[in-house]
Amino acid sequence: MSKKEIKKDHAGDIDYIGKVGNKAFGIQIKPITANANFGNYKITERMSSSFQDFEEKYGGKVFVIFSTRTGDKKVVVNKEVIEEIKVEIDRLTE
Repeated sequence: MSKKEIKKDHAGDIDYIGKVGNKAFGIQIKPITANANFGNYKITERMSSSFQDFEEKYGGKVFVIFSTRTGDKKVVVNKEVIEEIKVEIDRLTE
């Protein structure tokens, strides 16, 4: 299945698709404002269900990245997710 077909299958919940062999993982970007607290963010039941469906269908997890702006630059706030994505890529390549 192509990235375009996967994206269409989960439109709105997944912003980016990473293909690893015949499997895939998803990334959702959540922009946050300077006064927002992403620590209190909870995914909706619908999104949780969509993420679970994605994992069952394509084998990979969906990661939520929180980003903010510093000047003209977008910055990942929850930097630990980058390592989690690397671990997932390694898992999917096995």
